[in-house]
This record gives sequence, C-alpha cells and structure tokens, in this order.
Amino acid sequence: MASGDGIQMPSRLPLLLSHEAVLLPGSSARFTVDSPRNMQLVSQRLLRGTSLKSTIIGVLPNTRDPQHDTDGLPTLHKIGTAGIAVQVVGSNWPKPHYTLLITGLCRFSVTSLLKERPFVLAEVEQLDKLEHYTTPITEGASSSEGELGELSLKFYQAAVQLLGMLDMSVPAVAKFRRLLDSLPREALPDVVASMIRTSNKEKLQVLDALTLEERFKRALPMLTRQIDGLKLLQKTRKTGPENEKRVRPVRKGGVVSGRQFNLDEEPEDEDGDDITVLEKKVHGAKMPDAALRVCIKELKRLKKMPQSMPEFSLTRNYLDLMVELPWSKSTKDCLDIQAARTLLDNDHYAMDKLKRRVLEYLAVRQLKTSLKGPIICFVGPPGVGKTSVGRSIARTLGREFHRIALGGVCDQSDIRGHRRTYVGSMPGRIINGLKTVGVNNPVFLLDEVDKLGKSLQGDPAAALLEVLDPEQNHSFTDHYLNVAFDLSQVLFIATANTTATIPPALLDRMEVLQVPGYTREEKVEIAHRHLIPNQLEQHGLTPQQLHIPQDTTQDIISSYTREAGVRSLERKFGAICRAVAVKVAEGHRVATTEVSTAECPSQQGDKAAPPEMPIVIDHVALRDILGPPVFEMEVSERLTLPGVAVGLAWTPLGGEILFVEASRMEGEGQLTLTGQLGDVMKESAHLAISWLRANAKTYQLTNMVGGPDPLEGTDIHLHFPAGAVTKDGPSAGVTIVTCLASLFSSRLVRSDVAMTGEITLRGLVLPVGGIKDKVLAAHRAGVKRVILPKRNNKDLEELPANIRADLDFVTAANLDEVLNAAFDGGFPGAGHTLSSKL
Repeated sequence: MASGDGIQMPSRLPLLLSHEAVLLPGSSARFTVDSPRNMQLVSQRLLRGTSLKSTIIGVLPNTRDPQHDTDGLPTLHKIGTAGIAVQVVGSNWPKPHYTLLITGLCRFSVTSLLKERPFVLAEVEQLDKLEHYTTPITEGASSSEGELGELSLKFYQAAVQLLGMLDMSVPAVAKFRRLLDSLPREALPDVVASMIRTSNKEKLQVLDALTLEERFKRALPMLTRQIDGLKLLQKTRKTGPENEKRVRPVRKGGVVSGRQFNLDEEPEDEDGDDITVLEKKVHGAKMPDAALRVCIKELKRLKKMPQSMPEFSLTRNYLDLMVELPWSKSTKDCLDIQAARTLLDNDHYAMDKLKRRVLEYLAVRQLKTSLKGPIICFVGPPGVGKTSVGRSIARTLGREFHRIALGGVCDQSDIRGHRRTYVGSMPGRIINGLKTVGVNNPVFLLDEVDKLGKSLQGDPAAALLEVLDPEQNHSFTDHYLNVAFDLSQVLFIATANTTATIPPALLDRMEVLQVPGYTREEKVEIAHRHLIPNQLEQHGLTPQQLHIPQDTTQDIISSYTREAGVRSLERKFGAICRAVAVKVAEGHRVATTEVSTAECPSQQGDKAAPPEMPIVIDHVALRDILGPPVFEMEVSERLTLPGVAVGLAWTPLGGEILFVEASRMEGEGQLTLTGQLGDVMKESAHLAISWLRANAKTYQLTNMVGGPDPLEGTDIHLHFPAGAVTKDGPSAGVTIVTCLASLFSSRLVRSDVAMTGEITLRGLVLPVGGIKDKVLAAHRAGVKRVILPKRNNKDLEELPANIRADLDFVTAANLDEVLNAAFDGGFPGAGHTLSSKL
C-alpha cells in the first residue's frame, strides 16, 4: 500500500495498545509507554530500526495492556491509526517508561493477529486512500456533490467562524487558520476533531466513521458545541483586556502538537474554580478572625500565581491544612459517672487512683461546662497499663484518641513544626494529630515523655512547655501555621517510667499520678479477666479447649516472671496457648482420619488419640511447656553466713530486692567496694563503717583477733551482686550497716527480713522514696518482715490490704531499732534509743 506523500505502508504493523488518548489521522499526540508489551515494541522496533519503515506503527485506542506477562490480551479495537513515531524519549523516574510523539497517517483495520509476544504484531488493511484525497474545500467544493458537498462546506464555514471568534495574534490560531485553507476535504474532520476540546469517546466515534460523510456528521456537532460555548462565555463576561486573555483558544504547538483547544470552561478541571471552592471552604471553616485574615491573604496571593511556580503548591497545601483543622468542631462528652465507672472497671482492674481522677474530672465537667483539659502524667514501670488506660479514658469520655510516641524525639520541630520557608516543611505532631482526629477536644497520649532527647535541632522538652501549660496552650502557635490554635480543650495524658529524666520545668506543668506495680493477687485477677481470654482469642482457642487454674497462674507469676507489670506474664500465656494449639490441631487431624483408619485397622495403632477437652494446665504440663522455673525463692538460701543482708531498691522497671555481702581478711584497715556503685552509695558505705567503729564497744563488735576496733588489722570487702547493673542512691544505708554488724558480730541476719532507709552519721534513719514498689518486690520475693524509716509510715496506707496483712512492718527511727528487728532475739547493746529531730 502506498500513501499519497510517498511513504510505503507495510501490510504488517506492530501495534501500540493505548488507553490514554485517541490518535486521529492528520494529528499528533504524545503517548506514555510503561506496560511490558509496549516497552518491548519501543526497544526492539523503534530504537533498533534504521529505516523510515521501521518507525511506522499502529495505534489501537481504548485498550489496556495487561501488567503481568501471564495474562492474555484484552479485547482489541478493530480500527486504529497508522502513524510515524517522530520522537522517542526515555526516562527512569518514577519508573522506567518512554514518551512517544506520533503523527497519524491513516486508518487501518486489523484482519488477523500474527503474534502477541514480545509485542503485538498484526496483519492490517488500509482504510483511508491517501492518494485519492481531493483539493481543499475553498477550491473544489461545489453544490453538485449533493449532501457531502453541503456538509463539507457547512463544516468549513463553522471552523472559520470558530477561528474568527478567537484572537488571531496567538501564533497557534494564525497557523491553524492558514492550514484550514490548504487541508484536503478528507482530512478536515479528523484534524478539527483532534484539536477542539472533545472526549476520547467522541474521538473514537470519529475514528470509527469509515465514510467521509459519516465523519462530517459526527464532527460537526462537536464543532457547533464549541462555538455555542464561546458565545455563552463572551456574553457572561464583560469584554476587556484581562477577560479576553482568559479565553485560551489553542494550546501551544498548533496542529503538529496534537493537543486540544481550550475553548470552553470545565469547572471541575480549571484551577480558578478550584480556588473558588477553596475560598468557600475557608469561609465555612469557622476559624478565628486572625486565622481567617491570614487565609484570605494567602488566597489573594494564590490567585495571582501561575501553577508552574513551586510556591503555588506550598501555598495550596497550607490552605488545605488550614481548612481541614478542627477550629470549631468538637465531640460532646459523656458525663454519666456511673457508666464511666462501670466502663473503667471493666477495662482495668485495680488502678483506683487513676479511675478516681477521671471520675473527678467528669463530676467537675457536669458542674462547669467550660473547663480546661487537665494535663496528667502517669508514672510507673512498664507493662502496668499506662497507655491502655489512656485509651480507655478516651472511650469513657466519648472522645477521639490520638497517641504521639515521643521516645527518641530530639528535634523541636516534631512538636512545633517547620517554618514554611524550608523545603519539605510540615506541621508538628500536635497539629497533625488534630487534623487526623478532626475535633478540637481529643485525648492526646504523649507516650514516653521521659525519653525525649536533645540535639542541635533544639530541645523538644522545651517545646512541650507551651503545649502542656494551661495558661499558654489556648494560643499554641505552630511554626508551620504561624497562627494561634486553641489547645485548652485537649485532654493531655503523658506517660513515663521515671520523673528523674523529665526536666523540672516540664514536670511542674503536669499532675503526676504514680502507677505502681501489681501485687500477685492483682496479677491473678488481671490474668483471668483480661490476659487469658485475649490470648485464647488470638490463638483461635476457646475456654472449652483450654483451662488454666488459678494455682497454675500463681506458679507462673512466682516462678516464671518477676516484673511490676504483666507483659512477661502475657507472653507466658501465649506460649501455653501455642503449645495447646498444636495438641488441638493434631487432635483435629486424627479425628478427620478416623474413617480411613477404621477401614485399615493396621494403621490405627499409629495414630495418637485426640486429647480430652478441655486441656487443663497443671504443674507438670506447665514445666513441660515453659521449662524449669526461672526464679526461685533464694532469700533464705543466701542468708546462711554472717555478713549478708537483703535491701530494697527502686528502678524505673519497678522494685527489686538487693543483696549486700561483706567479708573480712587480715590487712591494713582498707575498705573495698565492688558492684558498680555510684558515689552516693559509696558514701553510705563509709558512713556505715564510721558509725559502727564509733559504736563498736556499745554493740560488742570486734575485729578478727578480738580487738575493740573492727578495722584494726582487718580489710573489709563489701560487694553488691549483679555487678553488671549500675547501683546508686542513699536507701541502702541501713542494709550496709546491718550487713557489717552481722559480719563483725558473727551473727546471722534473719532470712525473712528486707530493709531500706538512709542513714546519718549520728545513727538516724531518714525516709526514702518508692516504698510501694519496694514493698511489692519484697512480697514477690517471699520476705515476711520489712524494715522501713519511721517517717515512711504514711506510705503504707497506699498498700493493698492483703499485702499489709501478709507482711510484718517495722518502722525504725534509728539504727538501734533496725538492728533489733534484723536479728533474732535482738542485737546486743541496742538498748538505748536516739530520737530524730528532723
């Protein structure tokens, strides 16, 4: 087949499957190629070809190439356009693809497919006879041709009318006007339909029209619609230099570019209408006057900016955020105290202090509607439910919940946001959280506030001062917004393991509620109320398949876990559920094969019988699943020699028992301290030695040869086991005194005694902190008597009643009382008392 301009059309064409646009003869269009077949066509045919014939390909519209090579071809359109690939541009971003510029030549129909891989190759038949194209309408149109001549003349006049309504100073319009007079009549409907604004469906109708008369009939209504649209546009807008410029007739490039005219308005696509919609949203957001003024100012700047400017997208994103923020949207609090109490009790066992604080807030909200949100900090060891109780509080109040993890944050921009002058700037986590929840009174959980860092980018703890200050957060200013936002209705809940690493200024702004560890009885109750049902659900088991008695739960708590929270305990239950799931799954397999084994009795003996339900976890099964006990009651076993005493220590993970060991040997009176001790603990050891030497005669303490000075000719070695753990603090003073008194008097300390307290050089016992955690640790270790400073007597009221009943508490004001309580039968010489005036 030969075309009119001398290009030889092959009878076999590789097919480009396009779903982006419809290519009409006489026009040019760009196609993005990224599917496997189309990529193979470009790389093997276009890029490797050396002749003009190799650049001719067929473009089939309205098809979609499959993304996976294993899929078959989609249904192909029967009519396409043969074209010349004028330009090929490759790129690897954001993924490998080619961009083709193709100029359409003529129509063809697919007669048969020759192959589908690596690209589609088809036998085609040319439909447009290019060599029979007539002269332009201005020269050859006449009324003698009947209806076709009338249609072509009417179409030509409509095209001229359309161009007459446009600005001829635009180069593309002038070029199209010249081209219109020289176009063959057969090419006129295709070229005009490709350049005016039409949909792909309408272009496809023109492409499918095989006769010239049919093409004129389908293209003429499209052209008439464009003219009517321009007339309406000119009526609704006053003629003026600025308004006339808004009528953009042709996109740059004219006929060769194959782009479309922009002759009528499309409100859903034009940026001006988007800005109008955005302006309505700004006025409907009910934001404060200061924020509204800023938004209106940014809107005015946005209207004057071309879209190509980088600042256009930055300003648009800023306005979108301002519209999405909940300036006046809030949820209504659920103020039913009885329902709140029931919900909190169902979600969490114990935690009476936390529950009471939530109910107090609800009661005050009932009496006073405009109440600022409290700023509460839950401080306690890991695994006691600080985060989950925050979520439960949000559900109790009927508010939205948002968690912000602050662990490791070392940039103050995470809190306050970045200024909009920076590339990639964004608001801080507080504003982002408000945008996410969509209301201005959510519950914000600031998790791990004690683990904030500090770097060259600023101190996030200092940035939180404005957020967590009730007197300032009503006008919190994020660097990105640069306008004040009211945070006073937000209920902030912070969590921490210790207050030691929280800056004093930040700690002063929060109401600290201590969340101590759980007792053994509380853990048993929590396990059977929450942990075991949760693990059964996660492992697909039911209570009819697995039963864990309370005795087994107590064994797990005492022998396999030693923690303040319940995380390790939940993991142990998970291990039990996994082991039982294996048994249950094997039982199901055996049950499904019972029929076949009944037919083959010889195989029946090889199958294990399914376990009886429910599977009860006793002590034997517990040892088989979890192994031998990890923790044992070692207090009595280690107190078999003089010079050993048990102290109590507090850590961010909860309370712990602390062993102190001492030994003496001949020497020059030196004191050796080991066990990674801090300076305060070293000073406590020197205090203890000095007090015992000063009172050696009173307590009948001697050295190795019976001399009155315990250090004369004697070296003392004081060791704190668990040497890999750093230890510091004053509360081990009474333990060190008791340990050395046992060593110098060669008497054993009671095996069921633990103690804590700071000492002075005069023998007074001063109060220390963390009493509840320390007492719980002593109770977990099996201690029966606890010696505490007398001024810590008030802290015993926070202990559960069963703990107070199980333990014997001795409150001591001086070391005489400590030594009398630490040794069976008292301590010799500890008769006189020294009262504390502190």
